[in-house]
Amino acid sequence: MSLTILGCHSATPRTFAHPTSQYLEINNRRFLIDCGEGTQVQLRKYKIKFSTIGHIFISHLHGDHFFGLIGLISTFGLLNRKNDLHIYAPTGLKEIILLQLKTSNSWPQFDIIFHELTSSKSELIFEDDKMEVFTIPLEHRVYTNGYLFKEKVGERKLNINAIKKYSEIEICDYQNLKDGKDFVKANGQLITNEQLTFNPNKPLSYAFCSDTVYKPEITSIIKKVDLLYHESTFLKDRQETAVRTKHSTAEEAAKIAKEAKVGQLILGHYSSRYEDLNLFKKEAETVFDNVTLAKEGKTIKIDSKIPDELIIAHQN
Repeated sequence: MSLTILGCHSATPRTFAHPTSQYLEINNRRFLIDCGEGTQVQLRKYKIKFSTIGHIFISHLHGDHFFGLIGLISTFGLLNRKNDLHIYAPTGLKEIILLQLKTSNSWPQFDIIFHELTSSKSELIFEDDKMEVFTIPLEHRVYTNGYLFKEKVGERKLNINAIKKYSEIEICDYQNLKDGKDFVKANGQLITNEQLTFNPNKPLSYAFCSDTVYKPEITSIIKKVDLLYHESTFLKDRQETAVRTKHSTAEEAAKIAKEAKVGQLILGHYSSRYEDLNLFKKEAETVFDNVTLAKEGKTIKIDSKIPDELIIAHQN
């Protein structure tokens, strides 16, 4: 799992600070999360291929989270994209985008499939054979969702050294072993699947929590995710401002991470009031240990593979 931060600041873009956008690669799936102004420039800057993006998730309809979308769609058209583009967003974005395309007479040659969100409860909005994506209901000044990306449990891993001990096991049997089935020899002897395979790689998960007031209720949805991005627009010195504008502080983001027992917390959506972003990390670390600051161009990677030393120990 690889997460690249394209933008992580709040409100207006500046020469050194870009509004929210992220590119997530997980289990060979590629998702764009929010699309603030200048997102396509950031995609080019960090050498991310436009054609790889098939699904875009927009958290809410404040401009710093979607003003880059029409430009990106237009560029897709100029690049002769043919693949469908799926957009998951609150009701209202479809009308905005279609009006922009109509008035500019720039209809693309690919289909745009809008998935309009209205529910105040967490719901499954995307699923294939390897992935699931759920909404995370948040509380902001407008209807807002975060998104939870979860891998499904994969196939078991072949223990080739163990398999070689049994001449009866052929390559054509491998898929059954990956599917968790035992092997039965011609004489009726059963060899359990656990003797011939390793557990699947640990399914990875990522939770994106965009603009929101401190909302402990979401911890049950994001429990034990490997990676959590949670907005931290303010420090606790502006707690009253955070409440009034329905944003969170770094300390509150850390409380969510601690309560949900996540693996790692990423802070972002910083207010321009603060020059020293390290203050956000210091504040959060008073509550939760594993804290990372979002930064344009930064890539956070999580590996689910079984460590080599564990495989060797298992084989021995």
